[in-house]
Amino acid sequence: MTTARDALRRPGFRQLTRGWFVINVADAALFLMVAAWTKDLTGSDPAAAGVLVALGVPSLLAPFLGQVADRMSRQRLMVLTCTFIVPVLLSLVFVNGPGAVWLIYLVTFLYGCTGYLIAAAQSGLVRDLLPDEELAVGNGVLSTIDMALRLVSPLIGTGLYVLLGPLAVVALAAIAFASGAALLQKLEIEESAPAEKTPGRYWYDLTAGFRHLWSVPALKRLTITLAIAFGAVGMVNAAVFPAMEQGFGVEPATLGILVSIQGIGSVIGGITAARIIRPLGEPRTVALGMAAMGVGLFPVAGSSLALAIVGLLLIGLGVPWVVVAFSTLRQRLTPNNLQGRTSSAANVALNVPQTGALALSSIAVGLIDYRLLIVATVVIVLVNALTLRNAVVTEPA
Repeated sequence: MTTARDALRRPGFRQLTRGWFVINVADAALFLMVAAWTKDLTGSDPAAAGVLVALGVPSLLAPFLGQVADRMSRQRLMVLTCTFIVPVLLSLVFVNGPGAVWLIYLVTFLYGCTGYLIAAAQSGLVRDLLPDEELAVGNGVLSTIDMALRLVSPLIGTGLYVLLGPLAVVALAAIAFASGAALLQKLEIEESAPAEKTPGRYWYDLTAGFRHLWSVPALKRLTITLAIAFGAVGMVNAAVFPAMEQGFGVEPATLGILVSIQGIGSVIGGITAARIIRPLGEPRTVALGMAAMGVGLFPVAGSSLALAIVGLLLIGLGVPWVVVAFSTLRQRLTPNNLQGRTSSAANVALNVPQTGALALSSIAVGLIDYRLLIVATVVIVLVNALTLRNAVVTEPA
């Protein structure tokens, strides 16, 4: 039986794991803080939700970013991207009041772009570093790191924000990205050859990832199902701040603590993902993860913080099952020179509906009861989970 220890015995994957850890320290500490910062500066729930919209808009550029990842050394791309974002983050020192919130949005947008570049490059690196039988455990390791840091880093970020102010969190993130660049520079890997340009067919090359997702039946079915479900989840993101203030009677900064609680379930989900995938297969693991998410979302519409915490644990458990299973299947059924574009195409398919739903519900949350958005999300997610309960993968010849 393949275990995480097998993947970590490989020096290249071990070094990638170190770099991934440091990068995610920055990500987990930063992304909630900027939303809370915007809320405190403006006093506006839609303005705070706008940060999440700015983070999602780069999904529209993901095909271009994925093409970059397939056309150059992915190791070099990750190093350059981590280096680039450091001065971008440090520009937040110029935010001195509500009138400068536009700079938070701009930095968040650029930060979102770097996230897609890093994700596209990482997908190709993992595929080059690990054989097929170790992909699930390798993705489980990386997902566990991501989720475990969402347990710890939001507490650190929230603590720094409350005690020392937002710029302390910005400084932590900048240091982490700079450290990540240094670690990834030392990555030992024999990369697969970059994709070659097709003369006179730029758009054909650009859309290759979408065509691949559409041409492989298992990937097509999962992508459509997850696009619908993730679009629905976008409505919940807009309802987060009203739920905390009106439903649970807590301050916006409490979001960091609640996400950390969700992280407990996510750590368990990341650790167990490969073991769930082995008997069930990737599509049914996705269905199980979505079911856990749907059930876990329902208490967020209530007023019991205790029940909401239980729900957050279930959501945390389900998310890595979905992410690891889908990522593993996509990597396994995709050629090496298409990894970046297919990763980006999947991100577009999943994040564009979510961002669109978030943008619309950010407006709607001021007009209708936020609980209706949550209940609608629960229904959509559970119905889509049921459609995958009998799904199987037909391996390509």
